[in-house]
Formats: sequence, structure tokens, C-alpha cells
Amino acid sequence: MKMVGLEQATLNTCINESQHERLVVTSNGKPVALIVGIEGMDEEQLQLGSSDKFWTLITKRRMQKTISRAKLEQNINEKNSEDGAICLTKG
Repeated sequence: MKMVGLEQATLNTCINESQHERLVVTSNGKPVALIVGIEGMDEEQLQLGSSDKFWTLITKRRMQKTISRAKLEQNINEKNSEDGAICLTKG
């Protein structure tokens, strides 16, 4: 993270610098703004990145119990065997 004083900051410099790393603008040595570059992001990424609802869903999901891919494949194969379907194989 790079720091730049408000007195030295220009809009062009801030935009260019923020594309490479987060930029903290300071006034009298204290942080007053954080500038984050968004070059290359599409509208959906920008909306999701700033959505409280989205991050609440992500946080809840990350607290849920997970299983390994091998266990998932095993569960699918067992279900398919019960149904008479073709089983997954590694390859």
C-alpha cells in the first residue's frame, strides 16, 4: 500500500498509482482516503464487490461445513449407483 500526501496528490497520479496497488491519501500525516484501482473489472464485479448482501452471503457460506472433492465425487457415485446411472471416474 502506497501513501501520498494530499498536497502532492494529483488526480492523474492517484488514478495511475491505484491501478498497481492501493493508495492512501493523507492530510497532515493522517489517512483521509483510500483509492483502489478498478481497471479491467466489469460492472458486475464492481456491483458485487460493493454489495453488503453479497458479502453477507459469502460470509455465511464460508462458515458452512465443507467436503473434499473426493468425498463429493464419492457421494455422487453412490447416488448414481442407487439410481442406476453412470459413475464418475477420475481421469
